[in-house]
Amino acid sequence: MRFAKAAAAAVLFAISAGAAQAQAPVPPRPAKRPHAVEAPAGTRNDDYYWLRDDTRKNPEVLAHLAAENAYADAVLAPVKPLKEALFKEITGRVKPDDASVPYRQRGYWYASRFEAGKDYPVLTRRKDQVGAAEEVLLDQTAMAQGKGFFKVGAWVVSPDNRRLAWTEDTVGRQQFVLKVKDLATGKVTEEGVSNIEPDLLWADDNRTLLYIEKDPVTLLSKRVKAHALGTPAAADRLVYEEPDDAFYINLHRTRSNGFLCIFLWSTTANEERCAPAAAPRDFAVVAPREKDHLYQADHLNGRWVIRTNWRAPNYRLVTQPDNQPLGDKARWTDFVAHDPAVFIEDVRLFDGFTAIEERAGGVKRLRLLKADGTSTVVAADEPAYTMGFGDNAEPDAAALRYTYTSLATPLSTYDLDVATGKRTLLKQTSVIGYDASQYVTERVWAPARDGTKIPVSLVYRKGFKRDGTAALYQHGYGSYGSSSDPEFSPAVVSLLDRGVVYAIAHVRGGQEMGRAWYDQGRLMNKANSFTDFIDVTRHLVAQKYAAPGRAAAMGRSAGGLLMGAVTNMAPEDYRAIVAQVPFVDVVTTMLDETIPLTTNEFDEWGNPKVPAYYRYMLAYSPYDNVRPTAYPAIYVGTSLWDSQVQYYEPAKWVARLRDNTTSGQPIVFRVNMEAGHAGKSGRFGRFSETAEFYAFVLDRLGVE
Repeated sequence: MRFAKAAAAAVLFAISAGAAQAQAPVPPRPAKRPHAVEAPAGTRNDDYYWLRDDTRKNPEVLAHLAAENAYADAVLAPVKPLKEALFKEITGRVKPDDASVPYRQRGYWYASRFEAGKDYPVLTRRKDQVGAAEEVLLDQTAMAQGKGFFKVGAWVVSPDNRRLAWTEDTVGRQQFVLKVKDLATGKVTEEGVSNIEPDLLWADDNRTLLYIEKDPVTLLSKRVKAHALGTPAAADRLVYEEPDDAFYINLHRTRSNGFLCIFLWSTTANEERCAPAAAPRDFAVVAPREKDHLYQADHLNGRWVIRTNWRAPNYRLVTQPDNQPLGDKARWTDFVAHDPAVFIEDVRLFDGFTAIEERAGGVKRLRLLKADGTSTVVAADEPAYTMGFGDNAEPDAAALRYTYTSLATPLSTYDLDVATGKRTLLKQTSVIGYDASQYVTERVWAPARDGTKIPVSLVYRKGFKRDGTAALYQHGYGSYGSSSDPEFSPAVVSLLDRGVVYAIAHVRGGQEMGRAWYDQGRLMNKANSFTDFIDVTRHLVAQKYAAPGRAAAMGRSAGGLLMGAVTNMAPEDYRAIVAQVPFVDVVTTMLDETIPLTTNEFDEWGNPKVPAYYRYMLAYSPYDNVRPTAYPAIYVGTSLWDSQVQYYEPAKWVARLRDNTTSGQPIVFRVNMEAGHAGKSGRFGRFSETAEFYAFVLDRLGVE
């Protein structure tokens, strides 16, 4: 580390000397060392491949990253007062002592709360009786003491309510450890189980825990194991091992509480295996995996309910009595038929009704299906919004708990009485100093170059004039079928209050418009995601929501890939770009099956060992398409311990961008040395990162 500090000091000295001569800070220039990246379809040279260090200990690499942070500090010094003002604004809107709405499960009311001045929540419960005292299950601020990063993954209380098991990560690499607490004595035991996914399930014996073990190199979820409390981890029983590296593993307990299920999923196929919770040994396959069949199963009141895309691209719901053996789709009967205009995204089973989370017209809404067969869509008050299931832990409830939010409406939790239709607001997230009536949200449709209409969610402050003078901040993602739903953010208000128009481009590759929307933005259709985003920007400028030359764009992770592609394809359309933990070295990463997430994602991007996929991916890979041109100002963020997009992808991309840009605009690279893919941990850590790139963007857009 002495070498790293020395290099950073040298950069700071150069910056200081340059300032004395009224010169701009000089960015780090890593050495070029030719390296052949071989592939069946061709060999490419990568001068910056050496920046990859899987140990995160190479002093030369760490020195370079330290120099990048020193350069970022210097470039961003003029906007530091704005960053601090933004951080104060954003955190000032957050209620310091907020709490969640309690929900009931097995005789206890569970909730979490934040205490003023503390960065992590306290998980609590109260016994279901008048005047019951609060019982603290996890005080996460105390648990995080002295740690640069801290995260609780899953937590689950044993069926007898006596023990709490949870997973914990103190690095940011998503390699969790298992811990168990005796809720009567408060004693915490370290069970010796590590390198696991966050998922956990208790068996009905209150002594056995099912968990998912990860591959230590690729970090793929590989094995489901059963751990008996107090026994050596080495003796844990193997429950299931997944042989196909294209599949991820999750665990869940059915609504009936009668079954524990292993959910195996990939881009194009799913498989579910379930066993009685009282004896989770022999797991029956709900339906054998087959290409292009995606499904999920749940169980309640003597029947299985299965969400399936079999003969239903937008999914349907089918049922099967539990007195019939699983494994044969011929036993399935329709419960909710397929609708080509409505995409079924999720389902919650209750004793007296069924709740369906669905997408129609690009909006995520809820539908209630009563026992008498009547169907009702839950009402909304805005054109662009997001509904979702709340905490519905008990299937005998007479009301559906759900959440509602939009770009202008803070997250709101409701109970909807299914019998009467009465809606009760339980809580709306308190946003200090915020008046929702002063903001307007819109849904517009932008024409893509192939004629497809792209939904766009917009928000701006009331009084905004569509005269072609405003600045635009446009966000996008468009991968994995993950939809970018319009949700309230206390940070975005700081943009709106400065006259900026905020937009979400719901580009193809997400699932806002159904499964076909996703398929039109992956594999050999991936370029649609990029051109859709550009076409949305041009439409908003043409319709005078924004001024020409006053657009900024932002994306994270696969959204960072979107930013990289857009930057190469249309640099003249953007004044500033923000790419957080960006997936920008597509071909090299997908060629290396030792890197986490690679083999799982061949059905998302393609396998570059296949020549056709190689050529297509190479044509859009941001790192491979950097060229001499006038690039906009760019802010790039990463985390050293990111397990999903390795730090060296953006490190190499930044170096190559600086080699080629002709604009003189800064390219800033901020490296968080104590975090993973999600950035800093804690309640306010992410707002510090946001305030910094907001300040960078606002300065470049000329926003006062």
